[in-house]
Amino acid sequence: MMKLFLFAFTVLLASSTVAQDNLQVTPEQIDFLGITNPDKLSAASKRALKWPNIGNEWFIQFDTQDLKGDLAYEEGVVRRDPSAMIRENGKYYVWYSRSTGPSQGFGGDVENDKVWPWDRCDLWYATSPDGWTWKEEGLAVARGEKGAYDDRSVFTCEIMKHDDLYYLCYQTVKSPYTIRVKNQIGLAWSKSPDGPWTKSKEPILSPADNGIWEGEEQNRFRVKKKGDFDSHKVHDPCIIPFRGKFYLYYKGEQMGEAITFGGRQIRHGVAIAENPKGPYIKSPYNPISNSGHEVCVWPYNGGIASLITTDGPEKNTIQWAPDGINFEIMSVIKDAPHAIGLNRDADNEKEPTEILRWGLTHEYRTSNYQVIRRFSSRRVQHHTAKGEVAK
Repeated sequence: MMKLFLFAFTVLLASSTVAQDNLQVTPEQIDFLGITNPDKLSAASKRALKWPNIGNEWFIQFDTQDLKGDLAYEEGVVRRDPSAMIRENGKYYVWYSRSTGPSQGFGGDVENDKVWPWDRCDLWYATSPDGWTWKEEGLAVARGEKGAYDDRSVFTCEIMKHDDLYYLCYQTVKSPYTIRVKNQIGLAWSKSPDGPWTKSKEPILSPADNGIWEGEEQNRFRVKKKGDFDSHKVHDPCIIPFRGKFYLYYKGEQMGEAITFGGRQIRHGVAIAENPKGPYIKSPYNPISNSGHEVCVWPYNGGIASLITTDGPEKNTIQWAPDGINFEIMSVIKDAPHAIGLNRDADNEKEPTEILRWGLTHEYRTSNYQVIRRFSSRRVQHHTAKGEVAK
């Protein structure tokens, strides 16, 4: 009885202590978190007490596997950044960035060399009956003519089907591909997943125009003013029909990008339109994430879920926003694949991560050449030792 009294008294003391932090502490929380002295809470314990009680339905682990057919690794050919897959005509379709030959970086002749693996790319597509064995069907969207905003490279695309039309949004670069070049986002549409595709004459989204470079040297870290989070580049576009409008999620890179305690200073934003072809207006709430790299978003439970990887203090998390803008962390994961292409044919409302059960990703075989692979995931609800029976 005395021990029970002392425990209750300790919890009461803790409640008054953490009241200044707006925390409501229960004996169950103290027990679950293994806190030794509720009246002496470390900063870590205070953060833990603020965690949402969301269980483990958002926590998953990943594996990757080789593909068969034309998307198997081919020396000398870059295939990367797969789009989401859609199922049409009894088969899966995927679009991706494709280029050939090695890349030289910015140390060579940027006018004539290939700078990066995603430089001098066109968008190709492939089909598969089962998601394992793929047939490369050929060119979908090519680079523009000399002088066009997309004359150097079109890459990192995403597919959306709406009202019997197919839309491909993608990154663009205009030549020459210099360090300070400003990447933009283009759009193409078609009545068939097999094309032909009509391209937008102008970008549908451009970087913010409020940063100021310092000097004339091709150095992206020298700035007088950094500007908005997307003052240098807008990347990794993905259009999602949401609440009767079209939400264009994208990655922003800032002029004078810094390294912070989460790594590279990369963030996501959203632009919204009444029509798939635009005009897209950037949200006044941008940036909507302080972390991430390639955009990976899907509808779930009336809101939008997002897989945040690679960069920033909230990297390696799955987040969800009921309004598609104000995201909260739902789980912290590890070893997420890069540049995920989701399976849009999945029942994404079955559970939060159902759409991540399998899809496509890319992997670096060398610094010059990447290959598209398949990923799979599984929910992890219990931790058991070898030979132990799970609950």
